[in-house]
Amino acid sequence: MTDIVKEEQKITHDDPRVVSRRWMLLKLGVLFNAVVGVAVAAPVIRYLLGPIKRKGAYNSWVSLGPIDQFPVGETRLATYVNPVNQPWDGDTDKTACWVRRIEPTKFQVFAINCAHLGCPVRWFPQSGLFLCPCHGGVYYADGARASGPPERGLFEYEYKVAGNDLQISAGQMPTLSTEAKSVLPVLNNSRGCGPCAG
Repeated sequence: MTDIVKEEQKITHDDPRVVSRRWMLLKLGVLFNAVVGVAVAAPVIRYLLGPIKRKGAYNSWVSLGPIDQFPVGETRLATYVNPVNQPWDGDTDKTACWVRRIEPTKFQVFAINCAHLGCPVRWFPQSGLFLCPCHGGVYYADGARASGPPERGLFEYEYKVAGNDLQISAGQMPTLSTEAKSVLPVLNNSRGCGPCAG
């Protein structure tokens, strides 16, 4: 009887019930590589599928506040919370823009970013110019390019006045690749058309 028990206790390396060190390390290696593969693939897939948005994902009207806080003939800095934000954005989801009130119901709302490399422009009411501190870009009060390296004027947001509230279409930053328009003066004279004809 003891021989039978001893026979059962004998385990050979060919026995399928035996877990060898090589087999265990192989399975752990495969598991580890699968975890790393998923960790690397998830952000890549999200990046690749990011541009695929449902229709109207960027069509968001955001309030800049009552129109009374923007006096006629002045340009003021306003901020809004970007509607396309993530929970980890924190305070960076607050986006600034310049609001110029031309008439009681006519506005211009400019992106704060320079059209050259995106540095934030500042408004100087004494000279009536927007100045970019990075490379010396200068813009007139209407957002048109005055001088410096930018080849175009400031980008404008679409706006609407709803009741006493100024709202902008702010789902996506205005750039050349979006539907936002850039401010370029058009000169019609004998030398041709465009900002360089003069």
